[in-house]
Amino acid sequence: MIKYYTRACNFYYGTKSKKNIKSGLSLPLNGNNLISFDNIEIITRKSKKKVHIKQIKNLGNKIKKKIKKDIKLITEEKKFKKLSFENLPILMGVVNLTPDSFSDGGKYNKKNLGFDHAKYLVKKGCKILDVGGESTRPGAKDINKIIEWKRINKTLNKLKKLNKFISLDTRKSWIMEKGIKNKVNLINDVSGLEYDSNTLNVLKKYKVPFVIHHMQGTPKNMQKKPSYKNVVLDIYDFFENKIKKIRSLGIEHNNIILDPGIGFGKNLKHNITLINNISIFHSLGFPVMLGVSRKRFIKELSGNNDSKERLGGTISSCLHLMTQGIQILRVHDVNEVSQSIKVFKSFKFK
Repeated sequence: MIKYYTRACNFYYGTKSKKNIKSGLSLPLNGNNLISFDNIEIITRKSKKKVHIKQIKNLGNKIKKKIKKDIKLITEEKKFKKLSFENLPILMGVVNLTPDSFSDGGKYNKKNLGFDHAKYLVKKGCKILDVGGESTRPGAKDINKIIEWKRINKTLNKLKKLNKFISLDTRKSWIMEKGIKNKVNLINDVSGLEYDSNTLNVLKKYKVPFVIHHMQGTPKNMQKKPSYKNVVLDIYDFFENKIKKIRSLGIEHNNIILDPGIGFGKNLKHNITLINNISIFHSLGFPVMLGVSRKRFIKELSGNNDSKERLGGTISSCLHLMTQGIQILRVHDVNEVSQSIKVFKSFKFK
């Protein structure tokens, strides 16, 4: 049996988008009139075919039914507990409280530096603070849950005073439960909810919003020859199957974010293929998040530089993702990325 996938493509922005939507020439992405599309790419494991939205009516009944179902998910407005999608993309600011993260390890893990950095990120435009106490860089080893909690506990307590949307970056259900009791708003588990067998029980018990993240392997081994039959469709199927499993366990809410996991068990070709086809994930019906900030693929594309010198590549990647309608961008350099988005929007989205 052939499985079909639908990718929105050929986007319009700003005034042009609004005019096209009004004339019935394009469809809004996620209910946002400032970005729309007039083509879809119908994809199988063996073929690709672009079709104008006006031509969908000419397709066979079976595939037409599938495409219309996907388009409904692509075009409908996204709603999420305590998050507004009116002004996109939303920036998730990274607050690493670790001594060994790949680009800012040891920078904010002492005294009040983590809390001060979080306040700075909010001031510069981030709407979500992603707090983590365990490095998941390539080659990283697991750490004890007590150590991880000690790294983040005091900062989490202080962050409650800011009354901001807090994401907890952890793979451990014990940490998740303690974080939830400390009023975190989102669980961001890079293992795809696979690391800890109790994670889904905790998510079900507290009905907390969460990210489904894709990672092939573990941080320790994920970059040792990652392999896919088709990286885009394999990850799409992973999300579909994970959502089915979550539903079967009784987690019914839709406060779920999808993150294809750039750099987590992917080589350069995988990462670029994902970024160039990222709009396929809109047809799953959930907000999409991506973390491209300071990632290794920037070095591989642009030449030799360390992780602290990848701002240009981060900005260009974020702007490209914004033109594909990605709702959330996880970044270190909030001030610079926020500035670039404001300027880019003034040219492209008005």
